[in-house]
Amino acid sequence: MIDKINGLLSEIENLKASKVEDIEALRIKYLSKKGEISTLMNDFRNVAADQKREVGMKLNELKEKAQNQINLLKESLENSQEGDQSIDLTRTAAPIVLGTRHPISIVRKEICDIFRRLGFSIAEGPEIEDDWHVFSSLNFAEDHPARDMQDTFFIARSPEIVLRTHTSSVQTRVMEKQEPPIRIICPGRVYRNEAISYRAHCFFHQVEALYIDKNVSFADLKQALLFVAKELFGAETKIRLRPSYFPFTEPSAEMDISCNICGGKGCPFCKHTGWVEILGCGMVDPNVLENCGIDSKVYTGYALGMGIERITNLKYRVKDLRMFSENDIRFLDQFESAY
Repeated sequence: MIDKINGLLSEIENLKASKVEDIEALRIKYLSKKGEISTLMNDFRNVAADQKREVGMKLNELKEKAQNQINLLKESLENSQEGDQSIDLTRTAAPIVLGTRHPISIVRKEICDIFRRLGFSIAEGPEIEDDWHVFSSLNFAEDHPARDMQDTFFIARSPEIVLRTHTSSVQTRVMEKQEPPIRIICPGRVYRNEAISYRAHCFFHQVEALYIDKNVSFADLKQALLFVAKELFGAETKIRLRPSYFPFTEPSAEMDISCNICGGKGCPFCKHTGWVEILGCGMVDPNVLENCGIDSKVYTGYALGMGIERITNLKYRVKDLRMFSENDIRFLDQFESAY
């Protein structure tokens, strides 16, 4: 019996287990009522009287050794599981379906990343604004149509406090506080008092850019516009500039891109012209610079602005503008992003 006990002691010293089931199997094998140690205990009564002391001590040593070894295996396995960061014990057992970014967020970040590569930084401002930063500082005349109640939301019937109608108000705040050179983009939500339809909404999102420095020219603006268009819609994209009017820029222009659906050949989306309008731009009016405390005889600059919904429509061909704000999961699940 001594030889058998020594053999079991050698086995138990080399026990290994990689999971809870293995440890339980070892416990049953050695320590259960029908296990090997219990069997030896039952045979102890057959041991000769002069050997009982030695055999009894060996049996107790074997049982204690087996119990300690199995406890050590349990502790080792528990510690290894606690150190495994991939196991989240608080996570629900049900499968979790990961969400996707909103298409507006995807396109906004893409636009911001393009301008960052051109050296622009992001500036933000309040959505509840005053008349000076939204209109007056930007060279809007007192009787300009944009001041009419049909276009602007006024707060508490005050003619001075409004929901911003464009993110140009962020530009004026930056120009008042920062000396040139200024190179910023202003992404954000804006509000206009318009009827909601598939083509328009009472709120939407804009990204505007402003660059002010010495000797900034319209050629600099055109080069930036061409770069942005190619990055957004592909290397084959062409642009054209048409004369326009904005109170805060002079000269002003509307920019069209070659239709990214038909490649400029003409289709219903571009009304068979081959061109699609995406933004307005121009050289900052000297009056705006002076209103914000910048010497227009020393500095010049350009500004441009685009609606993010407009760009998103062109990239994803969403026909109804209202879908962006209805939170329909069936619609949102179609969009994926690496951002």
